[in-house]
Amino acid sequence: MKIKTKLTLQFTAIFTGILLLFSVSVYYFSSLYRTNDYYGRILNRAYATAHYVLDADTVSPQQHALDQRLYYQMLPKEVVHVYDPQDRLIFSEGEDGIEVTPALKQQIRRLGEVRVLRKDRQLVGIRYLHRGKIYLVLASSVDLYNLMKLQHLRTLLITGFVGAVVIVVLCGIVFSRAALRPFQKVVSEVEKINASDLHRRLTQADGADEVGQLAQTFNSMLDRLETAFEAQRTFVHSASHELRTPLTAMIGELQVALLNRRQPEEYERVLQSILEDAQLLTQLSNGLLQMVQASTDTTKVPMEPLRMDELVWQASAEARKRQPKMVLDVQFSDLPEEERELIVRGNEALLLIAMVNVLENAAKFSGESPVISATIEVQTRFLILQVRDQGIGMTPDDVRKVFVPFFRAENVRDISGHGIGLPLAEKIIKLHRGSIVVDSQLHQGTVVTISLPKLYEVYKL
Repeated sequence: MKIKTKLTLQFTAIFTGILLLFSVSVYYFSSLYRTNDYYGRILNRAYATAHYVLDADTVSPQQHALDQRLYYQMLPKEVVHVYDPQDRLIFSEGEDGIEVTPALKQQIRRLGEVRVLRKDRQLVGIRYLHRGKIYLVLASSVDLYNLMKLQHLRTLLITGFVGAVVIVVLCGIVFSRAALRPFQKVVSEVEKINASDLHRRLTQADGADEVGQLAQTFNSMLDRLETAFEAQRTFVHSASHELRTPLTAMIGELQVALLNRRQPEEYERVLQSILEDAQLLTQLSNGLLQMVQASTDTTKVPMEPLRMDELVWQASAEARKRQPKMVLDVQFSDLPEEERELIVRGNEALLLIAMVNVLENAAKFSGESPVISATIEVQTRFLILQVRDQGIGMTPDDVRKVFVPFFRAENVRDISGHGIGLPLAEKIIKLHRGSIVVDSQLHQGTVVTISLPKLYEVYKL
């Protein structure tokens, strides 16, 4: 069922329920008021009959004349009965008969006043004391005028109810269409967006209502999708290029070697060249696998408490194996008194890969005698590792793309590498809920700042 239909039905149901409750309440309380009011008029008729029939010989002529005038002000279809102490009918008036049972008489004598409703006829019986004896007076009537008015009110309420429901349904349809028109516009704009034009955005994002928030959220999602698609295209293009280069070189070497018979030394040289290209392919494949592993859900990566300073020392030792000429100076900006302030929660292998990549990059792009400084800073909630080099640096535009896989700046194309190190480090650090920031200036060096959350927070007094 469409939301528009649901809104119409819900709107109609709510209004119908309110209107029905209102109509039933009006009719019920009107009927109750009419019934009680007419019982009061019949009660007055019963006392007027008692005064006229029983008190005629005990009151003055003037009072008797007044009682007579009151008695002759009859009600529609009125019937009155008067019974003596022996339950004998001594007075009766009215053409319609009413059934007076002994049980009803006993009830009147016991209670003093009884009201009975028989279909449309209302009956009131009273106990009347005359000259020390108890008489029974019964009066009944049919409220023809007010019953007709009540019936007219019922017809009016039913007609108004049906008409109001019809109007509410029509208004609900109009209201639901107007309320959902912005959403329909969003849907129509979304249907026009496909993978080839992710640059398009929804036009409803300027509003402050829920539709505007939905459009803003969707536009943000489109921004992420566009970035992801662009990164994917760049990744595929760069990865295919990086894979094709060593493969092309290997095929070329083999084809040249097979053209003519060669000396053993020549075959050894070809095999050595192919081995180097194969090792490059292995490094590239390992880097791609590590990027996949770094993108894994944190719940699937084993984590354990690790000391930040020990990780840095291990990473520096591994980086020196790859860059033997590197000179690394590790310092603490503020050495903590408690060792647990240096503990982070992470995967040792992955964090070592990230730190080694950062250190190796710093050494690789710092010339033939690289001097690197690494500073560990302890903050309240985070541990900061800052790696600074004095290498060739990068332009601001290159810095913005430094975390794109396989991206390499123009000024480092002649230096060996695949453009995987920093993107891999970023994925690993994000996997550990940390952050990595690169700040670089051309010909002045680069600063890479890694921030990891501490396992224990120690507050100093």
